[in-house]
Amino acid sequence: MYVEREQDVLRAASMYYLQDLKMEVIARHLGTSRSTVSRLIKRAREAGLVEITLRPASTRAPGLGRSIASAFGIDTYVVPVPDSASHIERLDQVSMTGAKLLSSWFDSNMVLGVAWGTTLAAVSRFLSPKPTRGSHVVQLNGAANMRTSGIEYASDLISSFGTAFGAAVHHFSVPAFFDYSDTKAAMWRERSVRRVLDMQRRADIAVFSVGAVAGAVPSHVYAAGYLDDADVRVLHDEGVVGDVCTVFLRADGSWQDVPLNERATGPTPVELQRIARRVCVVAGDNKVAPLLAALRAGVVTDLVVDEITATGLLDAVEPMHVHRRTRAHA
Repeated sequence: MYVEREQDVLRAASMYYLQDLKMEVIARHLGTSRSTVSRLIKRAREAGLVEITLRPASTRAPGLGRSIASAFGIDTYVVPVPDSASHIERLDQVSMTGAKLLSSWFDSNMVLGVAWGTTLAAVSRFLSPKPTRGSHVVQLNGAANMRTSGIEYASDLISSFGTAFGAAVHHFSVPAFFDYSDTKAAMWRERSVRRVLDMQRRADIAVFSVGAVAGAVPSHVYAAGYLDDADVRVLHDEGVVGDVCTVFLRADGSWQDVPLNERATGPTPVELQRIARRVCVVAGDNKVAPLLAALRAGVVTDLVVDEITATGLLDAVEPMHVHRRTRAHA
């Protein structure tokens, strides 16, 4: 009969975990059976001789998060993803984290402002039910466009947030962009529109992404009929790199004198800044430039971003710091 000895427990664990030997080979070395080896390895774990730790391979996430938080004065949540991850995998991982954070922050008697778009649609799919009382979800920007109404798409997205939190939902049934700025000014005087605008101003949390003008996966506002060719030319001439809530931003974060913004229905950066917590969820190489513009515009308090995009963001910022240090020492 085989007598289990502490020396055998250690030998079996060493051969299995350190030498990567199969149980059958270890059994031959010890002159026992495979089942006994399995029991010895289990004993090693139970006795604390073996500790098993899982960690993402060479993740840079914690350091990246600290660097971004320090550079921009925001709370940053960097989601570890392998370099081989596809765009969809990166988006899903970031959206899952964004959904969990929102659920932890949003509670009864609060107002959540939600912008529509590809990223927010992904976030909505990962929301877990969290019943609240006296809470509201309000759409931040209009959705109607030239090709399709766009309203059903945004309505379903906003409603999914309301359903998850058991909150009253307030839709914003206006175009994403008016044809004329004076039409927008007239609509903003309507009581039905003012009620939604008032609810937006009451928001405790706003959640949005950044739209990118360029890239392999174009943002919804640039791919779904919201802009005509003349609009796109204007954006190009103005040096626009993307948008937040359909308000267009240049690389330096400026937006006030971009002509299309006079017709846009989303909150301006100044209006967004009145909301205490502003959560930006971002994934994708083409989002680096618009994300940097959004950070420079001061619209983000909490950033949820994948590791690869975070690296790209810091790479885009670092040359500026080097340039400034060089000038300072000149």
